[in-house]
Amino acid sequence: MSTSTDPTATTGAAGALEAVKVYGEGDTEVRALDGVSVSFDRGRFTAIMGPSGSGKSTLMHCLAGLDRLSSGRVFIGDTFLDELNDARLTELRRDKVGFVFQAFNLIPTLSAAENITLPMDLAGRKPDQGWMDQIIGIVGLADRLSHRPSELSGGQQQRVAVARALASRPEIVFADEPTGNLDSRSGQEVLGFMRYAVSDLGQTIVMVTHDPNAAAYADRVVFLADGRIVDQMDQPNAERIIDSMKRLGS
Repeated sequence: MSTSTDPTATTGAAGALEAVKVYGEGDTEVRALDGVSVSFDRGRFTAIMGPSGSGKSTLMHCLAGLDRLSSGRVFIGDTFLDELNDARLTELRRDKVGFVFQAFNLIPTLSAAENITLPMDLAGRKPDQGWMDQIIGIVGLADRLSHRPSELSGGQQQRVAVARALASRPEIVFADEPTGNLDSRSGQEVLGFMRYAVSDLGQTIVMVTHDPNAAAYADRVVFLADGRIVDQMDQPNAERIIDSMKRLGS
């Protein structure tokens, strides 16, 4: 897989350098990202927040290789994504990245266990059973592995999605509004599992959220507005996050 010796790429698990993403042309042009440079440290939980249309989801999609920049660069580890063709980008997403989405994105005909191992099955790799047992224990799914998604609650389905994201020991997990479809209790459980994965298992997680209570689980919050980073906060709590969001006009 193509790599770069640019020293900036070694400072985090992922990041962006002067990232620009433009949609449309002329009068309809929208600059969703307007020169964003940011790095996400290994072994930390980072939340990305901002008003609607601020570019937070666009940034995450470009960082994760789900969309390509108009200019600038993004990297995962020591790999710059713009150096990869579509086939190698697909390999990187499969092998190095975990995803958790608001809509769960589980395969309805597969059991919970089969959904968890699906990315590795597609890659032709056998899971590390010890690691799998640990992940399944953390998310509390040991007695639900044979159930299909329709037989699980929303919170249980999202726990399956979190387990799937962690199962291959990716370099980084991207979570896009992971609690958006959950009640508050289920949301807290999922966030607790993600927090544990970072604090106790050394995982790296970047999460887009609009919820200050969800962002308070993170080690750091990055705030976007109009496609630019306008503020950052370490060791956040919900009250401080709400104050920052008010200043941004959210």
